[in-house]
Formats: sequence, C-alpha cells, structure tokens
Amino acid sequence: MSTPIRSLILAGAFLSGFCVSAVQATTVTISCGAVGAERQLCEQGTQAWADKTGNQVKVVSTPNSSTERLSLYQQLLAAQSGDVDVFQIDVIWPGMLGDNFIDLSQYSNGAEKAHFQSLVRNDTVDGRLVAMPWFTDAGVLYYRKDLLEKYDQPVPETWQQLTDVAKTVQAGERKAGNDKMWGFVWQGRAYEGLTCDALEWLASYNAGTIVDRDGKVTVDNPQAVKALKMAQGWIDTISPVSVLNYTEEEARGVFQSGNAVFMRNWPYAWALAQSADSPVKGKVGVVALPKGGEDGRHAGTLGGWQLAVSKYSEHPEVAADLVMYLTSYEEQKRRAIEGSYNPTRPDLYKDDEVLAKVPFFGDLFETFKNGVPRPSSATGDKYGRVSNAFYNAVHSVLSGESSPGDALGSLDHQLNRLGRRGW
Repeated sequence: MSTPIRSLILAGAFLSGFCVSAVQATTVTISCGAVGAERQLCEQGTQAWADKTGNQVKVVSTPNSSTERLSLYQQLLAAQSGDVDVFQIDVIWPGMLGDNFIDLSQYSNGAEKAHFQSLVRNDTVDGRLVAMPWFTDAGVLYYRKDLLEKYDQPVPETWQQLTDVAKTVQAGERKAGNDKMWGFVWQGRAYEGLTCDALEWLASYNAGTIVDRDGKVTVDNPQAVKALKMAQGWIDTISPVSVLNYTEEEARGVFQSGNAVFMRNWPYAWALAQSADSPVKGKVGVVALPKGGEDGRHAGTLGGWQLAVSKYSEHPEVAADLVMYLTSYEEQKRRAIEGSYNPTRPDLYKDDEVLAKVPFFGDLFETFKNGVPRPSSATGDKYGRVSNAFYNAVHSVLSGESSPGDALGSLDHQLNRLGRRGW
C-alpha cells in the first residue's frame, strides 16, 4: 500500500465489527461521501452489516466535490490499487470507470430487478452490472412557506415568477431588519454541481441537454441564451455574488440559517432542514423546479450514487455482500427516513413510514423517476471534459466575463472539436 493512500485511509477510517478470529474475519474498505449526513449514515449501515456478518469495515471519507472525488478515484484505479474495495460512484461515472469494477450480477441473485430500471441500465456497461443503485436524486426547489404566506406570494411555477417573488420577499425582510436575507441560493461554483444546475435551466427552457443522445452538440441555441441570461440576472440581485463559489453545503448553510427564501438543492437537505436545531424547521416546502416560461417544463437533473466493487479487491465476494446489504430494501428505507435519501427501489415510494417522514417523495415521484440525464452516455469517457467546458462557460457568463451568446458560441466550437472523431 502506497504511503499517500495509506494515510488517506487511516485518516478517514472508521473501524467497525466485533472481535472474531483473523481466519474468520475479513476487512473491507468503502469510500463514502460526507455531504450532510452521508458519513454518519454510511457508518451506521456498514456497522450493521459488520455486526451481522462478523466482518470488519473501514469507511474512508472522500472530497465533497464530485470533480475532486473523480480525480482521486482515477488515481487509485489507474494504480490498480486494492486499498479501496467498494467505491461510491456518481451516476455519470459507470461508463468512465466501469472497466475497473467487477460484474455484480454474479452476486446479486437478481436484486437489480427491484430497482429503477433506468438506473440499472445506466449501471450496466457492455452487458456487465458494474454498480448497484444506492440512492437517486433530482434537483428540487426548497422554499420558505412562512415567508411566502407572510407576503401573500405564490409558490413559483416559472423562473420569472421565482425571480419576482424572491425580490419581493427579500426586500420586505431587509426592510424589517434582516440585511442578510437573499432571495435565491444555489450551486454556482465552477464544478459538476453547476453543470447540474445549468442543465436544469436549459432543459426547463426546452434548450436541449448540451449534447443529444446521438452525440450532436446542441448547446448553442436561442433558448439556451435566454436561460443563461436569466441566471446571470440573479447575481447580486436575488443571489449573493458569493454564490459563484457555492456548492451544495454553502447553499444549504445560508438557507437553513434562515437567510434565503428559495434554494435549489438535492433531497438530502430536507432531513437537515427539519432537524431539531434547524432555525427553519417546520417552515420549509419542497416542489419541482420552475419552468422556463409557460411553454417550458419542470426539469430536475438526474443525480444519485451507486456502489461498485473494485476488480483489484482481494475480497470481491465479501465486498459484493456489503454492497447488496447497503442497497437492500430495509437499508434504503432507513436512509430515506433518517436522511431523506431517495431510494432507488420504486416500492419504497409507496411505503407509509417513508412518506410520513418525507411527504414530498410521493408528490415528486415522477420528478425523481424521470430526471434529466447529463450527456455522459453519449460522450463516454470524454464526459468529464464536456462537463468541464460547460460549467466553465456558464461560470464565465454568471461572473460577467462573457455574454451568453459569446460563451455558448465558443463552447459549441470547443465541444464539436472535442467530438470531431467521435465520442
């Protein structure tokens, strides 16, 4: 084991399980995110599996930024390191990383049939089930129910309506003494999260998905210009300039402290907003993201995470057993109730205990089921470069460095050059 990797594991490791003989016990290492309650829930789930099987688990925290996490994974896998047995991977990574993972269908006993089949197809590469769906996501809109009622404002159906309502409530709250109040917070840093947000803007205006299913670059069009011009107008009006460096957690921090009217985020933020010490507990509603005008549509980018077993693992069977436990009905139900993480099993969206704890799961079932996919399938292992080019172009517009038309024209040229010889 290399020194840097050993240091990473030792620094973030959580050892679970009970004492059994060295002959009987196997230790597996899993990488888990630490956004919101992720780390805690992962530790609890792996501990339960360890107690059940007599094995041991080390949980390694990874960077919150999916861009940084992908870079770390690529380094580990390129070195064919067996130091991490189970990888938590983004929904857009199976095509990029799948060659490094085992075929889980030989260990699943058909369990994949109980998950959203769109996710199972996403996790199947060249006929191999390289990952199991763990939790799914789609972007949603959080809003302050109490403030909209106070100012007699509607829950917005369009982005223009959101802008108008945000201005009204922001002005009223600042006049009342809260000079920290903002109308809308979201993910504006130049990273994968901005790709998700901006793709929602484009899709809501019927402006396409950057690269279509056939591999054609579609990003430079009048509707996309309109979408980016709208978002550019939020900066320093209803959104702080600092939003240009926000990830999910920075946006949540502002909203949960009571200093924003609206927030775009993933469903995980619900449980945290409803926690006992949350200043906005009981004051928050969740709906689908607004449409891009009356002719637009509600669009939430498909997110979510999968679990994959490294083909360099010394214990693939034990690691696969951990994956099957963590993606089981009961474990996904626990995570939904305790952390509002969206299950990948449709049956859980009808579970009374889940709906009692996270009521919007039922209302937004179609949003989660039919999230807008990023063009990772069409662009294959070049997706990372496509996304990087897209979020940098969008960031240049938001920061005022480029006009929407110029940025999209330049991006169109860059992407066509990138895909000139095929994706």
